Amino acid sequence: MADPIAMEVFSNRMLTITEEMGNTLIRSSFSTNIKERKDCSVGLFDRHGRLVAQASHIPLHLGSLRGSVREVLNRFPVDSIEPGMAFISNDPYLAGGTHTPDISIVTPMFSGGRLVFFTANIAHHSDVGGAVPGSISAGARTVFEEGIRIPPLLIVEGGEIREDILDFIAQNTREPEERILDLRVQIATNNQGNRALEGLIGQMGLEQVLQAVEDVLSYTALRLQKRIDAISGMKGSFTACLDDDGSGGAPVPITTHVSVEDSRLVVDFQGTGPQAKGGLNVSRTGLEATVFYAVKALLDPQLMPNEGMMSSIEIRADDGLIVNARSPAATGARSITCQKIARAIFGAFRDVLPPERLMSSGADDLPTVVFSGNHLRRDGTYVYLETLGGGGPATGRTDGMNAVHVHVTNTSNLPIEALENEYPLMVDEYALVERSGGAGRYRGGLGFVRQYTSLQDGTIFSVRSDGQLHAATGVDGGGEGRTARLYWDYGKPDEKRLGSKETHLIMDYGRNIRFETGGGGGLGDPHRRPRDQVLADLEDGIIGVEDLELYGQEALAK
Repeated sequence: MADPIAMEVFSNRMLTITEEMGNTLIRSSFSTNIKERKDCSVGLFDRHGRLVAQASHIPLHLGSLRGSVREVLNRFPVDSIEPGMAFISNDPYLAGGTHTPDISIVTPMFSGGRLVFFTANIAHHSDVGGAVPGSISAGARTVFEEGIRIPPLLIVEGGEIREDILDFIAQNTREPEERILDLRVQIATNNQGNRALEGLIGQMGLEQVLQAVEDVLSYTALRLQKRIDAISGMKGSFTACLDDDGSGGAPVPITTHVSVEDSRLVVDFQGTGPQAKGGLNVSRTGLEATVFYAVKALLDPQLMPNEGMMSSIEIRADDGLIVNARSPAATGARSITCQKIARAIFGAFRDVLPPERLMSSGADDLPTVVFSGNHLRRDGTYVYLETLGGGGPATGRTDGMNAVHVHVTNTSNLPIEALENEYPLMVDEYALVERSGGAGRYRGGLGFVRQYTSLQDGTIFSVRSDGQLHAATGVDGGGEGRTARLYWDYGKPDEKRLGSKETHLIMDYGRNIRFETGGGGGLGDPHRRPRDQVLADLEDGIIGVEDLELYGQEALAK
């Protein structure tokens, strides 16, 4: 039997290596999307492609990391991989990715001439070519519109970067210099991780390290199995809806059924809509990452994120569904659908978990804004993108958090100072959206407003988002959160309400875009909210006088 103390020490050592890799990647990168927003992740894998440790960055990136290592091993036999190599990939069908802007670097680690581990990292590059700046359009019809497709390729050979491959990739993007610099940082980050693994092996010995890996994976599998056994006999179902499929039309259902069969947790997507005409499709690796995240969060948040937690989960999703699309379906805006997959799984578990662990839905719409235009300080163009948060879900213990990312994304906001220094844009307003959280004993979190004004003619704006038609749901008597809203030229005579998905709008000097993100759902009967908390919410502007009736506190308005 493994020593539990030694295993815990080893697990934390592996996590430390990944966290240090992640910090290096963030601190050393050149693009704002990586250095400021931290849209990147790292992981360690064994020679068989099994995940050993992943840093606490972005859950959805687990799909691309696992997929890229797996496809490297499929394309390059183990006996052909040598020290001094590194591989690059991004494609959702050829390379196990989830969308083209996420570029992975996979580097083998050798000890005593023996392939032992792979270090891997992934970063979202602000542009990889394609039909629109930022490379992602919710209305894209195929993956061929979404930028350069990179199957697993050698990017480093004999310890030297293949400059021809690097240049070929970079010149197929709108900002080649930034791509080259960030990719070099990604390559160096894995080298740092390999050196840290060498130190660990030197301290423990190779065989002891390999045994410790097996112990950790086995322990994780056993721990999750116990959690699954505890809900045996329980079943749940839930349907979340996308506003549309990226090209307009009717809402698309994401239906999830959860049950335990033969001691395995089954997550079944029967009843989910077909793959979309637009870019909201999800590859198999994206689906897997979302399911694994949701199960970990719901059953055992402290569980180590490694291959062991995946052995007792069965995912059932027919090919050709929006959650398991066939090539060459566009997948650029897949994160919106992954958020709704998570909403559906969390909703289904409301019928499985005890009442004290109930949770409403949060604002899981994941709006992504993209601006592009001429750079003010150098030749060429810029591409600025940002994913926006919203109101967090209420739980049986706390109100929902305000203005946060939920579920499978975990990036930081871009500070206004950095944004205005880097790009010809001005942020007019950045504040909470009052009254946007759902009422309840525990209220939903508030969404926020972010309004941008162009400081030059010809700025190109695109957005992919959701949640204008379907609000975050409350639970156990709690109210819905407010839906998201998008405005063109807010506060001006030609103010216009826009849909959730817009592509290639041209903003001249002084024109603005205003995004108001959705609020989270409430939990429990609002009449049970303590009077002093209702009064504090009223004074803080979180609720309005017109909301007091919901809380049974009409007298406070007098």
